[in-house]
Amino acid sequence: MTAPRTLLTTEPARDSRDFRTERLSADLVIVGGGMAGTCAAVTAARAGARVVLVQDRPVLGGNASSEIRLWVLGATAHMFNNNRWSREGGVLDEILVENMFRNPEGNAVLFDTVLLEKAVAEPGITLLLNTAATAVSKDGDRIASVSAFCAQNSTRYELTAPVFCDASGDGVLGYLAGAAYRMGAESTEEFGELFAPEESYGGLLGQSIYFYSKDVGRPVTFVPPGYALDDITEIPRWRSFDTTVQGCRLWWIEYGGRLDTVHDTEEIKWELWKVVYGVWNHLKNSGDFPEAKNLTLEWAGLIPGKRESRRFEGLYMLRQQDIVDQRPHADAVASGGWSLDLHPADGVFSEHAGSNHLHARGVYQVPYRCLVSRDVSNLLLAGRIISVSHVAFASTRVMATCAQIGQAAGMAAAVCARDGVLPAELTKPDRMPALQRELLRAGQHIPDLRLDDPDDLAGQAALTASSELTVGSLPGDGPAAPLDHSRAQLLPLDAGKLPRMTLTVDVAAPTTLRVELRTGNRPEDYTPDVVLAAREFSLDAGAGQRIEVDVEATVDRPRYVFLTLIRNDDVSVRTTTRRVTGLLSVRHTGTQEADDAVGKPRVEFWTPERRPGGHNFALTIDPPLRAWSVEGVRNGHDRPTARPNAWAAAYEDRRPTVRLRWPEPRRIGRLHLTFDTDADHAMESVLWDHQERAVPFCVRDYVVRAGDRVVAERADNHQTHNVLTFDTPLETDELSVEVVSTHGAAPAALFAVRCYAAPS
Repeated sequence: MTAPRTLLTTEPARDSRDFRTERLSADLVIVGGGMAGTCAAVTAARAGARVVLVQDRPVLGGNASSEIRLWVLGATAHMFNNNRWSREGGVLDEILVENMFRNPEGNAVLFDTVLLEKAVAEPGITLLLNTAATAVSKDGDRIASVSAFCAQNSTRYELTAPVFCDASGDGVLGYLAGAAYRMGAESTEEFGELFAPEESYGGLLGQSIYFYSKDVGRPVTFVPPGYALDDITEIPRWRSFDTTVQGCRLWWIEYGGRLDTVHDTEEIKWELWKVVYGVWNHLKNSGDFPEAKNLTLEWAGLIPGKRESRRFEGLYMLRQQDIVDQRPHADAVASGGWSLDLHPADGVFSEHAGSNHLHARGVYQVPYRCLVSRDVSNLLLAGRIISVSHVAFASTRVMATCAQIGQAAGMAAAVCARDGVLPAELTKPDRMPALQRELLRAGQHIPDLRLDDPDDLAGQAALTASSELTVGSLPGDGPAAPLDHSRAQLLPLDAGKLPRMTLTVDVAAPTTLRVELRTGNRPEDYTPDVVLAAREFSLDAGAGQRIEVDVEATVDRPRYVFLTLIRNDDVSVRTTTRRVTGLLSVRHTGTQEADDAVGKPRVEFWTPERRPGGHNFALTIDPPLRAWSVEGVRNGHDRPTARPNAWAAAYEDRRPTVRLRWPEPRRIGRLHLTFDTDADHAMESVLWDHQERAVPFCVRDYVVRAGDRVVAERADNHQTHNVLTFDTPLETDELSVEVVSTHGAAPAALFAVRCYAAPS
């Protein structure tokens, strides 16, 4: 038998040792690699900054990572609201589109790889995983350096930069730097927020741990650990547990809102483990769930997903009124659209419902001032720690919103480092438009802002297209949609008299059908509670009956009008299989009634169905819709607003092409193209099984020509934004983009064609 080997060290003996130290200097140091920090880092690096991204976990994504497995969501909210075409843009859009293409089943481990790939693909990012910030040194009111430690490689890091960003969730960097912060809810009196919770409800949101089960095809026993919850009835909603619900659908397994959600996290984790294993014991061993016989507990979270801890004080504090009233801000840099979503502090042990929602009519702006620490002059805030009240936080805290805020912080930091200014300088009127312009160029969505870009050479070109789509009829080749809900077709109309519309219905028994033409209270409002006109039609039983809607109503500006069929269980409306950029049907799924006591407005919810459902109405329109002009590619909007804002080709166009001509040659270094990946579609990162890998409206293959010469070809595109950089600048007076194919049968469409000159 061989004796065990002894591991010998060749290092000389010393009385004391210290860890290896590396000193890194960058333009920006970001602490926190959740969705906010990751998107901030990629955005800043693409803007030319050298970035160090410090993440205390082995993967990126925070609550969206495989360690916690919560879905990334924001303004789209599973499409359960009136926030049409509101999915967040920029780097986050790129990540979600890529994840759906690679990972439509929603595997959280694969989502890790998408995030990691985005970070390591940027040469300007130095990524430090498993590394925690431990100390800060300051020079006056500025952070001079951050100390961090990685236990995996026993290395200390000393990190210096002119600008720092805290995206750590708990605000570790801001806390160490002495930045002013808050924890817990403000009173109603402080900001006049009527939705502010009472003490009995609690002033902090708790934390959650999820679990997944797996059917192994044979009986599996489960012996609970000694710390598992014995009495399931301690959970007031214990009857809500069953074997069909798992993962982040059990978000309401929540605890910790009565504790310090920073320093008591380990205690909170043990209580959540107690609940999780107690729930699983109930499902396996109570005898009430025979279908659980072959199930094993495949995974349970090892760390809790946090919702709320510190919120830092910035140059402005967003509050309930900003969100509900959709107040405009001159320094808007991001958008939000999740409801005000408060949870009882007692979480899973509360007698209250798991959440309490207050929905606004639509999306809202997030001002840049909320991202700037008021007392640490070179500190930017990103993610859930930004300057908001507890009530406003209930909306801004969700990950897609946090990520978009991170993108704004990353771009701002890159500008600050490049220009040698502090973050507060960017709030000035002579600087803010430039920051907003950079964000919009990068795909950020900022409500009510359009890209006005003096550097875009497309604005100087004569613009033509091989054809432009008109919609005079949509064939009735789709399934009949029963009016078990009121249903509506969104139609982009020009100012003036409403067109005559004819649709086809099937009627089971004699009845009266009410048809209304509705719209929102402003052009970009998709809550259709303004009735422009109404008619009632007496119908006999029978299939294929035509209804002609011709009313003396007008709209004063281009906007979407809802052709609305009020619920009638005896009627079905014929639909079409044709998909068109900027056309959408919705159904009435519920109503939030007004409650003045908490500042809650009345909102009817009209939401789409996910593909392959949610077909447009089959109808004829006279005069036809002409909402897809080639001018859409340079109007500064990269998604539908009050109009589709896209060029779309005619159905019969075999070579759909957009052409730009200049009076004399231009020296083009970059071409930006924006395609339709359906910003109305919620692309949840995990759990949700998407029925498609690529959006049917999106251009798949295309060719770019300078004159007659092919200068670029792209195959198998599925992304929203394509940036083509020409190593040898194009000297040309004509540039064309020809669409070869799309991912579906929708007409070829483009939201933007932007050209930028090569550096001299």
